[in-house]
Amino acid sequence: MKTWTTLALLLALPASVAAGGPRYEAPPGFQTPEIRDTPIAGVYNQYWYNYRADIAEAEKELGSDLRHATDREDRWDAWDEWQTEVIDADKDYVKEMRKKGYRAARVILG
Repeated sequence: MKTWTTLALLLALPASVAAGGPRYEAPPGFQTPEIRDTPIAGVYNQYWYNYRADIAEAEKELGSDLRHATDREDRWDAWDEWQTEVIDADKDYVKEMRKKGYRAARVILG
């Protein structure tokens, strides 16, 4: 994806997606994964913008799936799919940044 196209996509994101959270309320007891607000090591590169685009796409699909849900199981399936996509986007982003020599911060309590 071209840099300008990605930048235009990010500027068009709803504020809630840009802020790092879903626009919809998760069902009680559902664990939502953390969405990164800042890039690893403060490096804004194509991998960061691809990650943000993936998150925006997951949000869009979640909204569509929730609008078309007819029962509780459909809503849970929508949230489960969203969770899977967000986790996958984060794994891909971390993997690419590791290849470039950047490491995600990790806190270990012992």
